[in-house]
Amino acid sequence: MGEMLLDVRGVSKHFGGIHALTDVTFQVAKGSIISMIGPNGAGKTTFINVVSGIHTADRGEIIFQGQNIETMPAHVVTTVGIGRTFQLEELFLSMSVLENAMVGCHSVSRSGLLSCGFGLPWARKEERAMRDEAMENLRMVGLEHRAPDPISKLPLGERKLVGIARALCIRPKLLMLDEPAGGLAAHEVEKLVQLIYELVRRGLTIFIVEHNMPFVMSISERVVVLDDGAKIAEGPPQEVQSNPDVIKAYLGEEVD
Repeated sequence: MGEMLLDVRGVSKHFGGIHALTDVTFQVAKGSIISMIGPNGAGKTTFINVVSGIHTADRGEIIFQGQNIETMPAHVVTTVGIGRTFQLEELFLSMSVLENAMVGCHSVSRSGLLSCGFGLPWARKEERAMRDEAMENLRMVGLEHRAPDPISKLPLGERKLVGIARALCIRPKLLMLDEPAGGLAAHEVEKLVQLIYELVRRGLTIFIVEHNMPFVMSISERVVVLDDGAKIAEGPPQEVQSNPDVIKAYLGEEVD
């Protein structure tokens, strides 16, 4: 592995009697594409929620760029360089595509409620800069022509791209994508693959949670497999695909 960006050490998370994550440990190298797979209910989205600060781990450490972040709330995690999308995109249906993308910029802006409300010159200048940055990220995902449209008018595939543009507006170093290919047509998945390669080329590290196995196996450098909240395998795609424990987890049967 190259330079380490994220170091997950023995992370566990319980919800009452449900063990959503149990002693999960692995590392993410800077500039890599790593995916996490597993059956439904394996704990994949919980893992993203813990890393991004939506939930706090019960045990373990999460080290990002040498800094311990496991107790940071979500709004602070974004400022250290971790962006994420959602399996069901949490977009504002009453707002335009551009305005939804700009939400990510506001999470790292310096303008407060009063400065924006009074329209102070420096706040207006920052607002224009955020608009330009959001438009650039929409251009990156191929949706600049949709900027003025209501988000409610966009199909699923384009909404997922808006979610990525919004996450890019926080200027992340690690981008976590929750089911980015879910519900997409083949040509949309191919567009997503090219976008991810371009983001890595520009210096981002990509972490993907996904059920689309052809997509995962074609794009990932390493794959982590969860089952019932525990890591059961990790390695290159070809190695993981042939792992008996992984096959058993997906098929529910022993492999000779």
